[in-house]
Amino acid sequence: MTENKGNIPVLTVSGKTIPEVWEKSLIETWSKGAILKTQYDKPDDPPSRDVTMVMVIEEPFAEPRIHKNFPAGLENLEIYRQEVVNGVHDYWINPKEGKWTYTYHKRLFDYESFDQITYIINSLSKTDYTRRANAITWIPTADPQTDDPPCLQRVWCRLSYDENNAPVLNMNTNWRSRDAYKAAFMNIFALTDLQRHIAEEISKKIKKEVKVGRYVDFSDSYHIYGSYFNEFKKFLESVEKRSFESRVWDSKDEIVQSAFEEGKKILDRERTTGEIGRY
Repeated sequence: MTENKGNIPVLTVSGKTIPEVWEKSLIETWSKGAILKTQYDKPDDPPSRDVTMVMVIEEPFAEPRIHKNFPAGLENLEIYRQEVVNGVHDYWINPKEGKWTYTYHKRLFDYESFDQITYIINSLSKTDYTRRANAITWIPTADPQTDDPPCLQRVWCRLSYDENNAPVLNMNTNWRSRDAYKAAFMNIFALTDLQRHIAEEISKKIKKEVKVGRYVDFSDSYHIYGSYFNEFKKFLESVEKRSFESRVWDSKDEIVQSAFEEGKKILDRERTTGEIGRY
């Protein structure tokens, strides 16, 4: 670990696939992170390891797409993807009853009744060189007072062209705060699927295929919480003892697709029974 001189380290990791870059980001944060307390610490928790992190994923849909050691089930990964892209949990928002105050889908697709994702799609379809294809989540009159304000702050998209003059959708996301170990992988998996959705919708409008390009993920505070250091050390042991190939799945693998189908069944049961839980 580097000496902490009061400057929070700014780190950049890059690679071809999601699991490769996510794994690199964790190792770098653990080894170089500043020692900082958080608002969620219990009295006996060690301080977190914290950095400002930039992750560059060159081919977000290249396989393998899934890291076996992200700390949630594959079913929950599919549920979370649908929560972000399709809004399956928007109906859970009810701050007056002490329930959710937001979902990313609600903030992006219905920000005070304005669909920012449709705006991005229309803007890039009309003016392919615009730099204004931008969506935000933060509501300054509401979010600072809540216990769990949005971590995702902004989504920015721009079109570029490859060597064959084919349009390519680049996406950047900006995050105020990020649980590097327990949230970031699922965030990236879902947000890159949103990138795919935007590219497909632009394709329909301009009647030309828009490819999914590189994804850049910027976090102001990217941290590994002290409360789960012992659990995280098992992740590090896995990295040391097992090959990268044994730590990942292709998204088309049978075990993955079966779990995703189970996630869809869970969502169907939620709609039928009204069961509420967070993933």
